[in-house]
Amino acid sequence: MKRLKKALCLMLCLLLVMGVTGKYGTTAFASELTNDSIRQKEAEINRAKEEKQALQSGLTNVKELKKQLEASKADLANYVAELDANLQKIQAKIDELKRMISEKEEQIEIKTQELEEALEVQQAQYEAMKTRIRFMYERGDTLFLELILGSGSFGEMLNKADYIEMLSSYDRKMLDEYVAYAEYVALCREGLEEEKKVLDEAKIAVEEEEASLNELIADKEQEMYKMSSDIQSKEAAIREYEAEIAAQNDTIKALEAAVAEERKRLAEEQRRRYDGGVFTWPAPSYTRISDEYGNRTHPILGIQQFHNGLDMAAPGGSPILAAYSGTVVAATYSGSMGNYIMIDHGDSLYTIYMHASALYVSKGQEVTKGEKIAAVGSTGRSTGNHLHFSVRLNGNYVSPWNYLRG
Repeated sequence: MKRLKKALCLMLCLLLVMGVTGKYGTTAFASELTNDSIRQKEAEINRAKEEKQALQSGLTNVKELKKQLEASKADLANYVAELDANLQKIQAKIDELKRMISEKEEQIEIKTQELEEALEVQQAQYEAMKTRIRFMYERGDTLFLELILGSGSFGEMLNKADYIEMLSSYDRKMLDEYVAYAEYVALCREGLEEEKKVLDEAKIAVEEEEASLNELIADKEQEMYKMSSDIQSKEAAIREYEAEIAAQNDTIKALEAAVAEERKRLAEEQRRRYDGGVFTWPAPSYTRISDEYGNRTHPILGIQQFHNGLDMAAPGGSPILAAYSGTVVAATYSGSMGNYIMIDHGDSLYTIYMHASALYVSKGQEVTKGEKIAAVGSTGRSTGNHLHFSVRLNGNYVSPWNYLRG
């Protein structure tokens, strides 16, 4: 008798569960839940833990880097080149971490929604169970007698008993699925927490990598000042500086000559033309003009020299934009300019972008006005994060202000 009463209770439970699934569309998932779903959630949690460990172990060891660079300090040019290569790697790490942070924020939003839906289903099932228990407490005995006395024959009563036993077996399956679903909800919650931990680790990693980047840039600035002050003769320092500028000019002129030679092979109607439009500001995150175009006192040598562009102080890694549409004629590295880009805008007009931490375009590529082409840095002969922006017309440097102002 007790077994039959229990079966009847479970039958009513089943009917009420069916009613709940009609109200919450996602509840149907409880009957579809498989071991694969749970294993998938467990695999996601394990991947998140592995990502967190990889972040912790993949940080730049700035002390070891500085130790490796120590041997190259005797040769400033070699030291700057090696340090710049490491700066570029660190900047690439920072960019990748920021992409990861963006992806993790999207994943957390999705997993938060999954958990909210799972909790809604679980609450609905819990409420249904309370209703079933209350119903059986109030009418269990009466309902049992009604089913027995309502049987027309002994055979009909046996059939009802078999049917009830079948429902009891099915309800046991439903109960097992409910237990599995509760486990799934717990895994959803744990997965969300692990993703949040990975996000926090990624944010900490970005801060530590940026600190390493700034520490190396500060060391570089100190070393450049030190090396310059160690030069016995001021004239020697001036000659070295002028040689660097001459080397820059030779590189730029050689590129201009190569473009001019290429143009000779192009038909007149195919040549790029500058239409006279106003340039876009190439460093949108700039904080100030740290050095104007024209004659200025050199920050290290303390002598009057001509400055062939605008120095736009900006945070490391912030975007550098193409000032105007054109063709990239150079995207490479030099000891004095660091990572630099040169763009041909037609009619012998060029723009040059120096000291970048990363380059996003390559030689021969067409770029449009305002397109992101590089990231601000302090590579080459630079003593802090900034963009050195130059404009050349007909083989000579001209004031960038002529093109940045309408």
